[in-house]
Amino acid sequence: MTVTEQFQRNANEPTDPARPNPAEQPPPLADLVQTRLGEAALPESVKALLKEALGENEPRGTSPGGRIYLGSLAVNGFRGIGTRARLSLSPRPGVNLVVGRNGSGKSSLAEAIEVGFTGTRAHRPGQDAARGGHWYNLHNADSPKIELKLAIEGDTGNSTLTRTWTSQEFGSSEATFKRPGHGTVPVAEAGWDTALADHRPFLSYTDLDLMLTGKPSERYDAIATILGMDLLSTATNGLSAREKALATTAKETRDALPGLKDALYALEDDDRAVQALLAVDTPGAPDLGTVDALVAGLPPADDSRLAALRIEAGAQGPDLAEVGEAVQRLRIALADVEDLHGTDAENARLRADLLEKALAHADRHPDDDVCPACGTERVLGREWYDHASRQIVELRREAKTAEDARAAVRTGARNLQNLIERPARIPAALTDPWKAWTDCRQIADPAELARSAEEAATVLADACEAVRTYAVRELEERDERWLALITRLAAWADKARETERGKPLLSDLRKALKWLKDLSSELRRQRMERFTDATQDIWQRLRQESNVDLAAVSLMGSEKANVRKLVMSASVDGQDAPALDVMSQGELHSLALSLFLPRATTADSPFGFLVIDDPVQSMDPTKVHGLAQVLHELGRHRQVVVFTHDPRLQKAFTDQELPVTVFQVTRGEGSRVKVDCVDDPVKQAVGDARAIAATPGLPPETYRHVLPGLCRIALENAFLEAAWIRHHRTGGSEHDLQAAIDSAERFLEVAAFALFGDVKRGGDVTGEVLRRYGSAAWSLIKQCQNGSHAGGASIPDPHGFVSDVADLAQKIRKPEATA
Repeated sequence: MTVTEQFQRNANEPTDPARPNPAEQPPPLADLVQTRLGEAALPESVKALLKEALGENEPRGTSPGGRIYLGSLAVNGFRGIGTRARLSLSPRPGVNLVVGRNGSGKSSLAEAIEVGFTGTRAHRPGQDAARGGHWYNLHNADSPKIELKLAIEGDTGNSTLTRTWTSQEFGSSEATFKRPGHGTVPVAEAGWDTALADHRPFLSYTDLDLMLTGKPSERYDAIATILGMDLLSTATNGLSAREKALATTAKETRDALPGLKDALYALEDDDRAVQALLAVDTPGAPDLGTVDALVAGLPPADDSRLAALRIEAGAQGPDLAEVGEAVQRLRIALADVEDLHGTDAENARLRADLLEKALAHADRHPDDDVCPACGTERVLGREWYDHASRQIVELRREAKTAEDARAAVRTGARNLQNLIERPARIPAALTDPWKAWTDCRQIADPAELARSAEEAATVLADACEAVRTYAVRELEERDERWLALITRLAAWADKARETERGKPLLSDLRKALKWLKDLSSELRRQRMERFTDATQDIWQRLRQESNVDLAAVSLMGSEKANVRKLVMSASVDGQDAPALDVMSQGELHSLALSLFLPRATTADSPFGFLVIDDPVQSMDPTKVHGLAQVLHELGRHRQVVVFTHDPRLQKAFTDQELPVTVFQVTRGEGSRVKVDCVDDPVKQAVGDARAIAATPGLPPETYRHVLPGLCRIALENAFLEAAWIRHHRTGGSEHDLQAAIDSAERFLEVAAFALFGDVKRGGDVTGEVLRRYGSAAWSLIKQCQNGSHAGGASIPDPHGFVSDVADLAQKIRKPEATA
């Protein structure tokens, strides 16, 4: 049967409505949530919170959205593998069996794939997955290494995932990821962590047990994770944490207010407490500005008693030392003036003054020579005028000492008056002393000024000291009680401010959480229904002759509930019973597979492969045949790699004519592990053709029809593999690929799809084959096609013909990178 015929048979089989088809699954959760959020009637501020929580703006790493397939695995120095061993796979959907006896190294290969991606090994509860035990190979422990070649949809070349170790500690491994066009980065930047947790594509024999032997809450969490709701759960948890923090602050603010008010009531004689009480009890929102001013120790804005006390406590009278010094200088100046009274200097000043007046009179009456004082005639002539002028100069020189003394009096009086200032606010108790002091500015007599200023300054300074001492003592008594509340008030104000600032955000968070929880409930229910259908369908295929019918799989509780469990209902011959209590070990393993496979094949998973180790243990033969059918169905859309030592699984594929690629693992001395491909569609057809070519005495029809027919199958399978690789590199969808393959009814259409990506270009195949592979290749193809015609093909050299077909098939399997 050709691969095309096999695909057509599958397409024509009746489809069970409950059977999950990955190509028909709902869109990935992130896309669905984004669409629903865009349609939601929510304020933009709420949508912004949801987008942030859902990680819309977070970097996604280097991992693209295309599916990832395994190209090859190279291992050395790891577990049972010594020198380098290599498993080469075709990076496309299909089933691959890796077979070998126990101890051959196949499980080491299976585990190497998981360790390459995760750095951990399958483990049981209570064991540390980062501890590898005897993980390194004793024959080659120097440089253990795992290297995976990966094909990623849309990429024209392979990526490389490499894991190495820096010591013999299992946890010392380091992994890098090299992708074409993106350089080399640590594997953590590939962005697979969440996907590896949600859609883990590895199933070991240990995992089969863990799926069923864990605690009820652990089984619940495993299925909840299978449902692919981690995106919503993570967003909900993040928003809930923010909402809880704001709500807690608001509650603490409310709860602290009654006690704070009672404490402020107890200080009702303190105006600060009264103002604080009014501020914290303001309707609508507290007056935090007033609270801040009180906490900062600023004086109140009104003329309250507390304000008066603060003014009195700051009252400062005149500086008595400074006043005393000014008074002393004034009195010295007055004494100097008094000492000069009646002296020659004083008389000279007086005589000079008198002569200046006489000269002024003479200047006014130049023709009058009569003395205005005594009436004597002819005495004020020119000779007198000149003599009087000379006398004034001499007299003024003698009178300067007296003038300096009087100037000193005037300066001393002015300096003393300049010391008299009035503050902006005067305590009531100091009104009179301050007035007596300031009135001194109006005293003109220097002697009286000195006396009055000295007396007023002394009285005012004493009064200020008394008022200040009383006010400070009163403030200290009030502050002792106030300071006991100030820290409490400040802490409450901080929380109140945070609460007021967070009110809009708290409201938005609650709206966002409600939307998320409603959406989560809806999608969980829908996905659980789909998951249950998928699990039941797989179970029906695996149960075969079992009398246990899986009735339902459901979740009881919620992710945050203390009591949550996975409920699996079953019936035995029509009687209801708990599934785990009535199933045999083989049935339990079948059930574990039924739970695992839907998880690993959801549309959200970026992994196009599944790695399953020893799934056949404890299964009876009928269940093995059912498992082959399930794996075959999965292989239409996933690359399935199964490691097993049980030959029954390979036989189940052969008996049911299901396509499969088989690899044989053998182990030699020194942990030398070898992997050979013993059965793939191309090599199998070529091998069958070689067997015919090597068998003498066969009827001529065998060489004319059967031999070219087998070679045609080999080339057709090679073209199908090339078609998949070409489609994969262009990032095309699997659904479109399958539809195109199903529509390819003739050899040339399959070739056209491989060469051009279009089954309708069969007429262009000849020219393209000639261009790529030459005329001899087209001649081989024509001979293979002629084998299906009545006349058959003429093949003079069967051995050479089969060898040429084998070579051409290998060339076709590796399409041009630019194709």
